Amino acid sequence: MAIIVRGKNIEITPALKEYVVKRASKITKYFDTLGEITAILAVEKGRHIIELTVPVNGMILRGEEATADMYTSIDLVVDKIEKQIEKYKTKISRRMKVGAFKGELVAATAAPEVEELHVVKTKRFAVKPMDIEEAILQMNLVNHDFYVFSNSETEEVNVVYRRKDGRYGLIEPDFN
Repeated sequence: MAIIVRGKNIEITPALKEYVVKRASKITKYFDTLGEITAILAVEKGRHIIELTVPVNGMILRGEEATADMYTSIDLVVDKIEKQIEKYKTKISRRMKVGAFKGELVAATAAPEVEELHVVKTKRFAVKPMDIEEAILQMNLVNHDFYVFSNSETEEVNVVYRRKDGRYGLIEPDFN
């Protein structure tokens, strides 16, 4: 199992990389096999941000934290991923092969899963072909954080969304 540590606007020192690897390795105790864990460290406007992505058997556990100290951000994001594992341990164990998920290692104090996933509203709307810039404009006009549209270039349904940093993201389907 590999842990990839990358930096944006920050130099990854050996001590920082070692700390990320040490803390992220805590997550590996819950699973027999994991994909490549990716940690992206960034510094923006005095905030130390870490985004941790853990691929697990077709699922992705992801956490992001930002504080004034990178080491604190690392601790908080690992705690966040562990809380996700605790919260969804029943669902994770159902999706994985028998014995691949070590659910007994998850804190016994975790409340039993009672959260039911219900769709409370269904919305239908006409999807008109448009380019990405027009979709962003439409999203801003309706004051939403995302917008579903038919991409006029690819003729596929796409989603544009506003990221936490104020920039925009695009979600494209991949049917592989």
